[in-house]
Amino acid sequence: MHLGATLRLLRVDAGLSLRDLARRIGVSSAYLSRVENGVDAPPTQERLTAIARELDVPPGLLMDVANRVSPYVAGYLEDVPAAGTLLLDIARRKLTGAQLARVRAFLDAEFPLREVRGDEPVPPLAPLLSAERVVVQLSCGDYEDALDVAAGRLAAALPGVDAATLAQGLRRREGEVPSQVGNGVAVPHAFVAGAAPVAALVTLARPLKVESPDGQPLRLVVALVDGHVGRARLMRLAHVARLAGRGLADRLHGAEDPQRVLETLEELEALR
Repeated sequence: MHLGATLRLLRVDAGLSLRDLARRIGVSSAYLSRVENGVDAPPTQERLTAIARELDVPPGLLMDVANRVSPYVAGYLEDVPAAGTLLLDIARRKLTGAQLARVRAFLDAEFPLREVRGDEPVPPLAPLLSAERVVVQLSCGDYEDALDVAAGRLAAALPGVDAATLAQGLRRREGEVPSQVGNGVAVPHAFVAGAAPVAALVTLARPLKVESPDGQPLRLVVALVDGHVGRARLMRLAHVARLAGRGLADRLHGAEDPQRVLETLEELEALR
């Protein structure tokens, strides 16, 4: 997983320059640039929390993208060591996402948690999709072709939006900041004023050689359209990056049915 590429994607979408974000979190722009380009190691938990605050996304979401244990979890295990035994038991049982969701439902019923800003669940991706907007095993010559296909499926769900114009919007945004987040996944996105959030997903029959942050070929395109800027939009982008880190491209590789893609995605998102 390439955290730096995701941080750059979120920063640009939040309208912050490299210098602005660096100043706000108390580091040099040179350091932040090295992080975004994968030269330096991922930031510490404290700095990731500061970045999340400035981007207005949940700190835990960035911790997931960075494959870091949340400081809340580390602190709890230190205070209640017996909790580690339960986590080990869960790992030994190899519970699936759906099974863990059942465990969470029990916890919510027996031990309800009052949510505070910053801890709320991330908006899921699956409800933004439909079978008509899932393309499996697409054979194409380059990334531009994949963008055209995704734009066509998205435009069909957006009254009054032309597919060619939408494709141009996706390419324009791609020119501002690359959408490859690593692990074979790209998340191109465009703004359409007033549009409700909608997504299209394209799996590729053959990996495409593109400039990616981790050198992996492109295998999966998750295209997003939103009519609003702000917190929810950024959370969705980070969430797709998190799914990429959890092996989304691998899980969907070889799927030949859009419905199966949606079922797999819902299982991965059972816990967000």
